[in-house]
Amino acid sequence: MNSSNETSKRVLVIGAAGLDVVGRLQADLQMSTSNPALIRTSFGGAARNVAENLARLGQPVSLLSVIGKDRMGDDVLSHTRNAGVDVSAVYATDKYPTGFYMGVLNEHGARQFAFDDMRILEELTDAYLVYNEDAFEKSGLIFLDANLPEKALKKAFALAHKYKVPVCADPTSGALAARLKPYLRQIKLLIPNRIEAGILTGRPFEASNREAALDAVRTLVNLGVEIAMVTLGEHGLCYATSETNGHISALHTTVADPTGAGDALWAAVIYALMNEIEIDDAARLGISAASLVLRYPGTVYPELSLQKLYDELAI
Repeated sequence: MNSSNETSKRVLVIGAAGLDVVGRLQADLQMSTSNPALIRTSFGGAARNVAENLARLGQPVSLLSVIGKDRMGDDVLSHTRNAGVDVSAVYATDKYPTGFYMGVLNEHGARQFAFDDMRILEELTDAYLVYNEDAFEKSGLIFLDANLPEKALKKAFALAHKYKVPVCADPTSGALAARLKPYLRQIKLLIPNRIEAGILTGRPFEASNREAALDAVRTLVNLGVEIAMVTLGEHGLCYATSETNGHISALHTTVADPTGAGDALWAAVIYALMNEIEIDDAARLGISAASLVLRYPGTVYPELSLQKLYDELAI
């Protein structure tokens, strides 16, 4: 493995990139009719969001993803490149359109339901990862989301093992979380929400049950994860390693749109780990990043910086 400083600092991000459309209802949902709402668009995809957040924090980062040969894909790529992400290896295909997410929030800003069309990730194959094997060798850390097809997920972990690069893995959703079960002993950092944690541990729990959440992160560490965190929404976050565990309270904030808050948390924690910040402080920076995005009507807070994260904690 290349031991240069550039390699040790570069994060390789693998997974979804696309467009988000989110509508926030202005009153109770009325079925079978049009509902007044505030509607916004932004560039999204769990992996792409993490990559952009890392770049805005000043972290060298490369993205492996797939976009369509369409205007939407061109715009996603251009925006992500301009944010500071190396997108030179992103693959464009004409087989599927660029990935698309559509969310509906209630009048209080909570997600009511959502849809996504991520068929294009079928083109994020194990062969594509092998073609870009040098990106694994040149990285100090890998982040991937569970949207990857299962063969590609297996190959990503195999290449990471080959080059001895730590892996951070995002369960992404309750429907996908179980895909990570075979790889828990290879994961440096895992941040599920409480639903995903329940699936991975086999013990569901409520977000308000702090002791159950602490038990979940300890269980994930016992299953082989090096650092486990579980996000609990307004109830904060629990974390554990083999040496310590604890709880961080959420910051009190208004909610404009929760989309992307978890991705911002991921990026801030990864940034902290890459810069040798202690785990409890890393968790606090993650909570801070999520809080900034919750108040912002978009998927990535455009003025993100380390100073902004510390300022948020001081409020």
